[in-house]
Amino acid sequence: MIKYIVRRLLLLIPIMLAVSFIVFTLLYITPGDPVKMILGESSTPEAVAAVRAKLGLDQPFFTRYLNYLNNLIRLDMGISYVTGGSVAKEIFNCVPYTLHLAFISILLAVVVGIPIGVVSAVKQYTTFDNVVMVIGLVGISMPVFWLGLLLILFFSVNLKILPSSGINSWAHMILPAITVGAQSIAVICRMTRSSMLEVIRQDYIRTVRAKGQTEFNIVVSHTLHNAMIPIITVIGLQFGALLGGAIMAETIFSIPGVGRLMVDSIKQRDYPIVQGVVLFVAISFSLVNLLIDIIYAFIDPKIRSKY
Repeated sequence: MIKYIVRRLLLLIPIMLAVSFIVFTLLYITPGDPVKMILGESSTPEAVAAVRAKLGLDQPFFTRYLNYLNNLIRLDMGISYVTGGSVAKEIFNCVPYTLHLAFISILLAVVVGIPIGVVSAVKQYTTFDNVVMVIGLVGISMPVFWLGLLLILFFSVNLKILPSSGINSWAHMILPAITVGAQSIAVICRMTRSSMLEVIRQDYIRTVRAKGQTEFNIVVSHTLHNAMIPIITVIGLQFGALLGGAIMAETIFSIPGVGRLMVDSIKQRDYPIVQGVVLFVAISFSLVNLLIDIIYAFIDPKIRSKY
């Protein structure tokens, strides 16, 4: 297991190189001049040339990329064009807010999605199952920004019982968590139902039932336990996406997380921040996937024996 973890961590190196090159290339060919965003449209050509030379933007593409990689190896993500502060510091100042929102949202999705999916599988083709499937389809299809605005309109504007923005108390996280977690609830619920239905038809479940086990024990100890692998995969992917920053939710609810930092940086052509955020997202996804594989080994002995 330790060798496997080390191999996966070493695999992060080529992944980060590929991600950094793709992002650097895309930002290089993106229209817009960050220097004019810094100095303003009325800036003189001399001032523009001076700032461009100071930031290294007057150098050839590969020279700039190699300089960026050299700094990255030394864990230096660069300096923000707008604030002049460290990119790493600015990102990690935003990470706690994104982590807070991601943990609350995924916890809500797991607590709500898995039980509903289990009941829906056990009561397949009943009215409850049909209603859950319709609601799940709506949840997956509903845009995050639209749901967020509806929740603000209903709970903040009309009922005036929940704040519409900010991070000052636990009440401020209710609407963002519901907004972000709604889609994850639908995805986890549908995956739980599908995985449960696949397992519940197996011969060994029929054998356990014939031995006189209670229905609750059959569903929880045997069916759900053996159906958890794909469910955990979906939970991990959803959590990885949330760690990337719930961009729309953080923007709508004025949460100073990674997603909002990304949006603001793109508007301001602050390319070092954009590159840093994308690298953070890629590393987050890779580490979450590694954690999922480790959890697989603890759940399924067959997988554990392969390590």
